[in-house]
Amino acid sequence: MDVMTAVLTRRSEHQLVEPAPNDEEFAYLLRAAATAPDHGRLRPWRWILVRGEGRTALGRCFADDYDGPRPRREQMQTKPQRAPLLATLVFTPVPGDPAHRASIPEWEQLAATSAMAGSLILLLHARGFGSVWRTGRFTRSERTRHALGLRPEERLLGWLYIGTPHHPRPSRRRTPEDITDHISVFTPQLLPL
Repeated sequence: MDVMTAVLTRRSEHQLVEPAPNDEEFAYLLRAAATAPDHGRLRPWRWILVRGEGRTALGRCFADDYDGPRPRREQMQTKPQRAPLLATLVFTPVPGDPAHRASIPEWEQLAATSAMAGSLILLLHARGFGSVWRTGRFTRSERTRHALGLRPEERLLGWLYIGTPHHPRPSRRRTPEDITDHISVFTPQLLPL
């Protein structure tokens, strides 16, 4: 699949079943995704793969952290069961060290992390896997952070739910919209001194 086709046919897939990429295939795709723009090649991120019983434990964590009505709590517990693989994206900003490398602002590191994740989503799609990006209140949950072993300086960005689309549909190309109103051209002007 060429890149333009991947971009124009990718959709968020909400019903995902086995198979999902195994650890080796995920690492293979991630090696390619990690070539996305990343000033300083800091790789300020890491992935935690959640499968099988890990999904059940994460669901219990979600339910324990939810303080709403019981039926909704049970629904929280089943969220991680929506896909065979939950790839958990953790942002690990690298602090600047002027003695060894130029300080790269945290916003730029977050942009690099986002570029890598976007590339991974397209690579998964090109391989026939479906995915959907999930965030929400549990990304800020201390209980979830603790269960996943996050360090204080790390930020949980969300989960990429990955698997095979349950009801594959034909790859319908999106029609790109006119976005010319979002583009301007810089024209230098003589400014008074």
